[in-house]
Amino acid sequence: MKYVLVTGGVVSGLGKGVTASSIGVVLKACGLRVTSIKIDPYLNTDAGTMSPFEHGEVFVLDDGGEVDLDLGNYERFLDVTLTKENNITTGKIYQSVLDKERKGDFLGKTVQVVPHITDAIKERIESVAHVPVDGKEGPADVCVIELGGTVGDIESMPFIEALRQLFFSVGHDNFCLIHVSLIPVLGVVGEQKTKPTQHSVRELRALGLTPHLLACRSAQPLLDNTKQKLSQFCHVPAANILNIHDVPNIWHIPLLLRNQNAHHSILKQLDLLSIATPPDLEAWTRMAETFDNLTDSVRIAMVGKYVGLTDSYLSVVKALLHACIACSLKPSIDWIAASDLEDDSVKSAPEAHAAAWKTLRNAECVLVPGGFGDRGVSGMILAAKYARENNVPYLGICLGMQISVIEYARSVLGFERANSAEFDKETHNPVVIFMPEGSRTHMGSTMRLGSRRTLFQTTDCVTSKLYCNAQYVDERHRHRYEVNPDMIEVLEEAGLKFVGKDETGKRMEVLELPGHPFYVGVQFHPEFKSRPGKPSAPFLAPNLKVGRS
Repeated sequence: MKYVLVTGGVVSGLGKGVTASSIGVVLKACGLRVTSIKIDPYLNTDAGTMSPFEHGEVFVLDDGGEVDLDLGNYERFLDVTLTKENNITTGKIYQSVLDKERKGDFLGKTVQVVPHITDAIKERIESVAHVPVDGKEGPADVCVIELGGTVGDIESMPFIEALRQLFFSVGHDNFCLIHVSLIPVLGVVGEQKTKPTQHSVRELRALGLTPHLLACRSAQPLLDNTKQKLSQFCHVPAANILNIHDVPNIWHIPLLLRNQNAHHSILKQLDLLSIATPPDLEAWTRMAETFDNLTDSVRIAMVGKYVGLTDSYLSVVKALLHACIACSLKPSIDWIAASDLEDDSVKSAPEAHAAAWKTLRNAECVLVPGGFGDRGVSGMILAAKYARENNVPYLGICLGMQISVIEYARSVLGFERANSAEFDKETHNPVVIFMPEGSRTHMGSTMRLGSRRTLFQTTDCVTSKLYCNAQYVDERHRHRYEVNPDMIEVLEEAGLKFVGKDETGKRMEVLELPGHPFYVGVQFHPEFKSRPGKPSAPFLAPNLKVGRS
């Protein structure tokens, strides 16, 4: 197994995930099989209980793993299916070591960070790296590992030490370290500054790891004298100093790496030049250039709870992008805080209220994504009502589907107090209820998670047609509330149709409103399986005039 380790320095948020994914794309284009691992040094076992404001969206895998959003980048870029084991956290490592200690597996020894924690990290990396993720048999050729955080962080120290030991054990030809760093430009001087990167590399070398390549993030391309200075003081050949400057869209990053012969430097370090082929990125190039050249746009109102941090809905945004490109449209997403649509905001924030409604009325389609808690729910209900009554295309995902059921029960059935048990435990008309198998005492990994099968009740419905007249579909889920089965008959009699159900026939998965141009709600999260060139079906609506997403 060959390993490519991607670390970060100077500041967080440099785009290590996109860089690691792009490296994987280039290596895959060279004919190699690639897998990925994300290391998150936080103590959480997984990302499932984290607030989107804290860590961005929680990405869900086929096996039900709730993981860091970077694994979504890996799946989208590499077109692979990862497992929860591909996300290694401090919590998982310590939990496994402490479980062994309780069982007596260490035979009375004092359990320490070195060697027990570091050994557990190495064992986890090596075992996960050998699990195929591309549908083929046998392990991949290269495992790209992204170490979260910034070099020098206290919480990442055991991982740095474990990776140093891994480098020593697998040998020089089987390990390539790429350090992502920032090259800032001071406004007054206007000079590209290398000192932060020099200090970051010095910190890394003091911990026993020397980078083979530098990936330098900057607003503008690096100057030659900047590269020479970095080479001299960081002990990295100038040919191995890569510049990842700002580009029109992230699909250019693999092309940027290819154009700088990053693949040659990595393959040379890993002794793979003899088996690799020249990178074939023709399809990737067409995709990046197609996006750059789009002129017509579609305005999409995204009505959500976490619009203050767009990474909270990263996969939804990417799925919209994939679908829009398939329709030769550029997505223009208008972010609307659901709470700004509510009647209460008329007095508390009149300008925000007016702006939110103006944005909603100017949108060509409305999307209400997933979320938890009652904040902003009233605004989402108003958005669903507006879309339904004004024949505006509407897509509700997870909570967004439940919102459309609540709105329909209130507006059409006349159940003014209809609600979800999540928001009002005392409601007399609970159209959305807590799932019986859920836990009310533990939050982590207790939802209905992962890939589940949805059976279409008829192929003569919009959603089935979008899935190419499929009789069933397997999509990923993440919810603990469901549409109340006892309310289905009365809802359908009033015109709402549940065209997709689970295998028991009792759990509602897809709803549609006949007679409406496009009014669809899905309990699952279709955005998690959307890929460039293979957009998720519910985000496409080719039966509409311009293929609105």
